[in-house]
Amino acid sequence: MTDQANAPAVATPNRTAASAGSALRGLGKMLRRGDIAMALGVVAILVVLILPMPKWLLDISLAFSITISVLILMTVMFISKPLELNSFPTILLIAALLRLSLNLASTRLILSNGHEGPDAAGQVIQAFGSFVMGGNFIIGIIVFGILVIVNFVVITKGSGRIAEVSARFSLDSMPGKQMAIDADLSAGLIDESEARRRRTELEEESSFFGAMDGAAKFVRGDAIAGLMITFINVVGGIIIGTAQKGLTMGEAAETYTLLTVGDGLVSQIPALIVSVSAGMLVTKAGVSVTADKAVFGQLSRQPKSLGLVSVLLVSLSLLPGIPMLPFLGLAGATGYLAWSLTRRQARDKAVKVAAQRKESQATPAAEEPISAALAIDQVRLELGYGLLPLINSESGSRLTDQIKALRRQLAGDMGFVMPSIRIQDNLQLPSNTYVLRVKEIEAGRGEVRPNMLLVMDPRGEALALSGEATTEPTFGLPAMWVDANNREEAMFKGYTVVDPQTVITTHLTEIIKENMPELLSYAETQKLLDELGREHQKLVADVIPQQITIGGIERILQNLLGERISIRDLPTILEGVAEACGYTRNIGAITEHVRARLARQISDANTGEEGYIPLLTLSPQWEQAFAEALVGDGEERHLAMAPSRLQEFITSVRQSFERFAMMGTNPVLLTSPGLRAYVRSIIERFRPATTVMSQNEIHPKAKIKTLGQI
Repeated sequence: MTDQANAPAVATPNRTAASAGSALRGLGKMLRRGDIAMALGVVAILVVLILPMPKWLLDISLAFSITISVLILMTVMFISKPLELNSFPTILLIAALLRLSLNLASTRLILSNGHEGPDAAGQVIQAFGSFVMGGNFIIGIIVFGILVIVNFVVITKGSGRIAEVSARFSLDSMPGKQMAIDADLSAGLIDESEARRRRTELEEESSFFGAMDGAAKFVRGDAIAGLMITFINVVGGIIIGTAQKGLTMGEAAETYTLLTVGDGLVSQIPALIVSVSAGMLVTKAGVSVTADKAVFGQLSRQPKSLGLVSVLLVSLSLLPGIPMLPFLGLAGATGYLAWSLTRRQARDKAVKVAAQRKESQATPAAEEPISAALAIDQVRLELGYGLLPLINSESGSRLTDQIKALRRQLAGDMGFVMPSIRIQDNLQLPSNTYVLRVKEIEAGRGEVRPNMLLVMDPRGEALALSGEATTEPTFGLPAMWVDANNREEAMFKGYTVVDPQTVITTHLTEIIKENMPELLSYAETQKLLDELGREHQKLVADVIPQQITIGGIERILQNLLGERISIRDLPTILEGVAEACGYTRNIGAITEHVRARLARQISDANTGEEGYIPLLTLSPQWEQAFAEALVGDGEERHLAMAPSRLQEFITSVRQSFERFAMMGTNPVLLTSPGLRAYVRSIIERFRPATTVMSQNEIHPKAKIKTLGQI
């Protein structure tokens, strides 16, 4: 019975200790998780706003507040870019909330226990009240007022303005920076991962400066709150001391003012440190190094400035009444720094020159191999010296940026990767003339006016503007060069207005489209096949080289590009080639079969704004005439028509198309499948822009409208 009675008494303390140990271990695990520790810290700050705090805990909390503010300042000084501390707005909010909660806790202690003496609110506030103020509350009020003025008027106002302007300019410049990233990506200067990283960094920068614009108000509000809390504490302390604690007016004023101003100094000094941190962070927007390297490195680049400062200090030391020793000492220090920096720069320059000389002597200039003279530029743009500003234009779009965008557009529209364009100056050209060369042969030239605009009337009427009459170089349309200030007037009148860069880019676009078959080389064809997706590589392996060579694919793609048919759908083209190779090896016949496979694409490309394909059909007489003029079999099959008959056909086609062109319509010539290639070979000699389609290339769902017959 005794053992049974004693058993619970022995087991209960063990269970209690075990429960306490498990609770402590659970709390330790929770605190090791950053999110829970952060949440508990914010909850503790909120608890301080509600519950009173003992003096010893207030001392620890005030020391913690000062530590946090100094840590923030040191972190800001050692980071290289503001985005390395993009959580600063959140830190600012938590630090401000911590100081305000401690202000409230100290206010409770001051108003409750202020009559007990200087240590009524803890030893930290007592130390600041006795050491900083020297026991004189008047001095404390003055020092506190100066700190508030410095913090509120100077630092927070300036840093808030910088944050506001930085946020505004960051948001305004975002579209331009995104376009620059896209241009570098299209030009191949960066890859997709680097572009994605830059876009993410750009978004973070914009969000950071936007948040800093609002977070600056925390610092400003904290300064105002500290001033108001101090005023309320002084007035409330005097009322409590005289009305409830039995103190005289003088005793109450001295006691409560001493404690309140000490409390204000303890709060305002960390607030001032955090304000300085915020100011340093927003002023680092254009600096990518730590603060010491930025300040000392840039100040030491000009030793002449230090020398002039030394001369000025010597002059000031000679004035009557000025203490000579401090000024002469500073003059000697700045003069020595100027002399040592000058020597260091001269020594670094000499070392650099010697290294360059040694490198040039060690590696003699290699003679350019003769084979380099055999290299041919696929596309070259030569500019007169007066057009060079178009490349490095600070205002508006640069010519190089437009060319980068053109390469991306052609890749999307035609599936053709335009070769890199070499831009060079040519002093032999007139100053405002440019020349476009394809494989070293001149393919087009024109003349533009920098800093002016080219104006054209889409209706073909005379231009009612003052300027220099000219001809648009791409299509030969009448135009006029006008001053850039007349842009709004020209657009108001419904004219087409383009800048010189766009004129050159448009001309370049047409030249490239006319010469795409020549620019698509064997290597480019191989590259297109290699860049097909993994799911299409089996198709490539089945077609090449068992059924056709890469050279054959090159000729088929050239035939398609010659009639401005996009080769972007390369898998469908390869499928058509595989089908046609089952019954023929003739490149022309294979091309016609591929065109039939691309019927949806070709029909869509020739569908007008009205929603249908305008057609001109070939009469049965001409169909029979062409069929009878075909001689030979297989690969040797060709057209043998009398020259007079050909001239009659050319005249009929020209008259019909010109009649519809005057009506604002550009119809498609429709022929039978077997004759399309031969009809096209004739028409391309006098109307290369005319589209010739066969009946097999009309998609079943395409809407057509027959306008006439040839």
